[in-house]
Amino acid sequence: MAINNFVSEVWAAQLQQSFLKGTKFASPAVVNRQYEGEIANAGDTVHITSIGRPSIATYTKDSTSITFENLTDAQRNLVVDQCKYFAFEVDDVDKRQAVNGGALMAEAAREAGAALGEDTDEYIRGIIGSDTDAGNIVGATGITTSLLAVARLVAHKHFLDVTNTPIDGRYTICPSWFNSLLMLDTRYVEHDALSGGTALETGVVGRMLGFNIVQANYALTTGDDWRVYSGHPSAITFADQIDKVEALRPESAFSDALKGLHLYGAKVTRPSSLCYTLCSVT
Repeated sequence: MAINNFVSEVWAAQLQQSFLKGTKFASPAVVNRQYEGEIANAGDTVHITSIGRPSIATYTKDSTSITFENLTDAQRNLVVDQCKYFAFEVDDVDKRQAVNGGALMAEAAREAGAALGEDTDEYIRGIIGSDTDAGNIVGATGITTSLLAVARLVAHKHFLDVTNTPIDGRYTICPSWFNSLLMLDTRYVEHDALSGGTALETGVVGRMLGFNIVQANYALTTGDDWRVYSGHPSAITFADQIDKVEALRPESAFSDALKGLHLYGAKVTRPSSLCYTLCSVT
């Protein structure tokens, strides 16, 4: 059966599932997706409105006259300025010669979703690197022992504490070698112990000192220096759509093909709730 007889929504769902499983910086553990249903086209603008904190006054029974204040608001704009596509085909001959030709398209769709995830992660990682408050950035620091790795986590906790960043939901994104050092500490709780062994589509591998630990192995900057990030999902708003997934039979070939468009954008709304350290293994 030719691929164009399949329902496109099925392929879109498969792509989305693979995308979510493969993302780290774009995962729900790191960003919030409150506005993702509000985009449809590249160039769309999402208006993010925040409300000022109400004043607190003293109330005295039978004497206080309550005064209502007008709250102030602030608005930031998230522009969906990233527009990426994929397009691939599987030749009929190759499909027939394969043991299970139909599985080739399914596997290719999964790989496309994973590739979209890596591309998006790099984009969000760049935003964190450029928009984090300067005072929350620590230069090259040697991390060679478990004690030093834990000390970095404590320092990140301090950064977020003094900026009144919410405690629940904090995360740390680190490379595997840094996570391995943390695991040597008895306070580290592995993900399986947290979840009863069930898999999460958030990239979380453990928890320590109030941080969900997310392992990502593509945060290398230069040489042997890696960035270790900490923050809270409320600091970054992310919106995306895997749009216009189409299955087709190209006129110029005997093949099944699939193409799709990924629209997305992100905005740092609380730069003081982000921090990172440039860590060296030597």
